[in-house]
Amino acid sequence: MRRKYQMEICVDSVESAINAVNGGAHRLELCSALSEGGLTPSLGLLKTLKTMVSIPIFVMLRPRCGYDFQYSDLEIRVILEDCTLFKNAGADGFVFGALTSTGYIDIDACVSVILTAQPLPVTFHRAFDVATQDPIEMAQKIADLGFKRLLTSGRSPVAVDGQCVIKALIETMKDRLIIMPGAGIQVENLKDILGTTLAHEFHGSAKEVKQYPNKNNIKLHSIYKEAPIYVTDCDTVQKLLNIYKNHLKLE
Repeated sequence: MRRKYQMEICVDSVESAINAVNGGAHRLELCSALSEGGLTPSLGLLKTLKTMVSIPIFVMLRPRCGYDFQYSDLEIRVILEDCTLFKNAGADGFVFGALTSTGYIDIDACVSVILTAQPLPVTFHRAFDVATQDPIEMAQKIADLGFKRLLTSGRSPVAVDGQCVIKALIETMKDRLIIMPGAGIQVENLKDILGTTLAHEFHGSAKEVKQYPNKNNIKLHSIYKEAPIYVTDCDTVQKLLNIYKNHLKLE
């Protein structure tokens, strides 16, 4: 299998998507609510972006917040319906993960999504990082089920702390499964992560707090807590891309 080199940027708004593309992203992971780890986006967001950008868009399939990744039959029904709608609307791939109550991969749920998504590729997301199943064994099962890549922080809160696990996964899985480091990837640590793991793809948000000049004109009631709004920063994406290109020259 020919190696592909890809920088994937996760986005949850039109503005972030455009900034990511302008910064040089090779692929988008499209979500809503990145503050919750990324949920299923709106169909309107995908359809709008498909008229504006030409790079592949992989859609997150995650119907609710919470980090158990255990889905009921009704939730799986919603996920499969979303998958069909997004596929018909032009999605280029999907991002999904599900676990059993014992923390192992939910084979039935994953097979259902992969079959519904066909012929589009599916990435297994960071449900992997909260699983109890042995990481190598689980990665092998993920590949056996038909997933094309695995997004992981190496079973650590951030990828820079999980580099040894990520490296072991890459060495073991080789061309069977693309291992894509993600979580907390920044300009300051990307060179180290790529150099240690020898990953050919990586995933980040390149986010910055958006400043609103008229912010003081908005009065928040006590029922609302003021929270920062994060947007993908074009300059940060470009810096990540430059680090990535310099790394590839050393291979």
